[in-house]
Amino acid sequence: MNEPRWLDETELRAWSGFLETSDLLHRMVEQQLREVGGVTTVQYDILHRLNESPERRLCMTDLAERLVSSRSGITYQVAQLEKAGLLRREDAPDDERRVLAAITEEGRRVLERTAPGHVEAVRAGLLDALTPEQTAQLAAIMDAARTHLRGAVRLHPPRRARSR
Repeated sequence: MNEPRWLDETELRAWSGFLETSDLLHRMVEQQLREVGGVTTVQYDILHRLNESPERRLCMTDLAERLVSSRSGITYQVAQLEKAGLLRREDAPDDERRVLAAITEEGRRVLERTAPGHVEAVRAGLLDALTPEQTAQLAAIMDAARTHLRGAVRLHPPRRARSR
């Protein structure tokens, strides 16, 4: 049996720092989004991705994949946003089995209201603490890690065939 490749001091500092920084930044951003827009970080991300997509709508499965979330998790968040009038679900015109999520005008107003403070929280919480060179390094590091993980992590279990 192989001995685990234990983290050395620098690796442990990097890992612990990543986790703590991520948690603190998430809390900072979450507070801003709840106070100004009444939405969570996940809900803001859903609205943002819909707003940036062609025709301001996405298939629920595509949305779940982009947000690295389970189908049931996205379904729950979409239902909450739909109740609040920030998005609506539609049948896909080309495939009746697919459901689309589409941002509403009220959802776009929430984005317009929250986006300036959201960007300011990201800057104040992370980017303003870094030099431009460090920001470029961080971007390159995150690109490499994201590319690696997107290839290594199965996002959704395969769907089971329905019994007839």
